[in-house]
Amino acid sequence: MFIRNERSIKEFIQSYPVVSTLVIINLILWLIINFLQLPIGFMIRDWAIGYNLYIAAGEYWRLVTPIFLHGDMMHVLFNSFSLILFGPALEQMLGKFKFIFAYLGVGIIGNIATYFFEPLYYAHLGASGSIYGLFGIYVYMMIFRKDLMDSGSTQMIRAIVVIGLIMTFIRPNINIFAHLGGFIGGLLIAPLVLRNVRGYNPWQRRSYRTDDDSIQFDPNRWNKKRLLPPKIKKNLPWIIIGILALFGLLSRLF
Repeated sequence: MFIRNERSIKEFIQSYPVVSTLVIINLILWLIINFLQLPIGFMIRDWAIGYNLYIAAGEYWRLVTPIFLHGDMMHVLFNSFSLILFGPALEQMLGKFKFIFAYLGVGIIGNIATYFFEPLYYAHLGASGSIYGLFGIYVYMMIFRKDLMDSGSTQMIRAIVVIGLIMTFIRPNINIFAHLGGFIGGLLIAPLVLRNVRGYNPWQRRSYRTDDDSIQFDPNRWNKKRLLPPKIKKNLPWIIIGILALFGLLSRLF
């Protein structure tokens, strides 16, 4: 489920438009606000950042908008990388609208938890609540919908969740309640969004059109060169886990 088979960025965007759009929004807003530091960026940040005091005053959009804002470079890269890795399978399985509902829903639940459990003057931003919400959906699948996950994906999710929860409590400046709230939100929302879904098929969109506009599979598909050597492909989940752990360590150090 988490091995990317797309042969280009263009194919990835065409296959997973929602995930691609979310990543692009994250990166553009980060560039405008943090890198280019444009005046409009500061206006967007002040209008959209999660601030419990303003939420209490009735600015409820701040339960949603912080999902698209990030702090330093490691913050936006880590969340965007996680979305690229764990989002595509769910986007295909759930469909565009249910995936958007799930992604925003768990993020909002994480921000609501932040509002109730953090002080009134607490400010926050980031998509981590939504990312941990996706983890919650996968954990629900791992426990209650085993028909939707292969054993390799199950092992990877188990390891990622353990690492993620550990990093939540040992890294400084982490919105713990957004992580935990998003994760619990994923567990709660999973039965609703997973109703009547089928397992992930990595070749579902790998089709080619002929002159009669009918969809056919490429007859030479299986004769093409493999994108990854067998040894790397076999150990790819553990390589990805190592990269995630390294990102977490770097973000803690810098």
